[in-house]
Amino acid sequence: MKGKKGQLVIGVLFIVLISLLAACAGDDAGGEGDSGGGGAITLYSPETPDLTNELAAKFEEVHGTPVNVNYAGTNVLVNQMIAEQGNPQADVWYGGGGILPFETAVDKDIITQYIPEAAEDWEVTENGIKMKHQDGYYVGTEIFVLGFAYNTELVSEEEAPKTWEDLLDPKWEGKIQFPNPAASGTSTLMVLSYMMQHGEEEGWEYFQKLTDYANSIPDSGSSPTKGVAMGEAEIAIGFDFMAYELKENGEDVDFIVPEETPVLVNPITLVKDGPNPDGGKQFMDFMLSDEAQEILASWNHIPINPDVESQTPISLETVQEHAIDLDIDWVNENYDRIRNDWNTNIE
Repeated sequence: MKGKKGQLVIGVLFIVLISLLAACAGDDAGGEGDSGGGGAITLYSPETPDLTNELAAKFEEVHGTPVNVNYAGTNVLVNQMIAEQGNPQADVWYGGGGILPFETAVDKDIITQYIPEAAEDWEVTENGIKMKHQDGYYVGTEIFVLGFAYNTELVSEEEAPKTWEDLLDPKWEGKIQFPNPAASGTSTLMVLSYMMQHGEEEGWEYFQKLTDYANSIPDSGSSPTKGVAMGEAEIAIGFDFMAYELKENGEDVDFIVPEETPVLVNPITLVKDGPNPDGGKQFMDFMLSDEAQEILASWNHIPINPDVESQTPISLETVQEHAIDLDIDWVNENYDRIRNDWNTNIE
């Protein structure tokens, strides 16, 4: 009996030792080639799911770490991150129709500072385009241009509007669509940028006239451009890539860059106190790499990496002369108020 008990004790110790060794080996294997933060990366993004999933798959291919993509609208994701303060579920947040949601997120204390090495030498603002946050809270990944999509079967390039004032030509009455500024960040940008240039009183007058000319004002930022492709409107206000994606798919759509217009980076940022900050940083680094920038270019987004060629007729170099200076402090102070005032001031 004594011998059997001794053998049993030795057997148990052997099993415990093997388990400990296996656990250590698992830890080592999990750390090899991954983000250094332990396990998968969680990405929040309002961008096209197929695009973000392609980026996630490329990251896993390059770095060996999976990326879990959570898709929702920008406002939904921001509210979710606010609700998750104290127990954040995301590591990184990419995209939102430009810098405005990210600027307001700084004050909401839901994002934190990190600038990839590739962007450390960038100027904060270059030729009127804010490339990254001055205190390092976000960095641009691509360029978005706000302008005019037009139906090429119904409108020639020569007669298409070239300025924001051109939209008030009586010939466009009943033929324009633009997103609802009370719901769409794309359209909020349009309103704020115009008011920064012309003042609020003139701005409200302009948008009342524009509203009178519109045949539809949907909540979605991309719906007006789709309406142009379907012949429901002749002119739509939206971002450049919306038109070029439809054009690439064979739709009768093209895009005009207005003489003066908002030109914005679409940023990426690190979520404050996320579970895998090292992974989040590595994904931010990846987004400025040739591999990620080529994917963005293939989706008709203007790459910010100068080594990657734009697949559309416009590039960072060609749009810089059209960019207007945006007073970001004024935007932060008035963003919510202007959105809330839209339904009150516009009939």
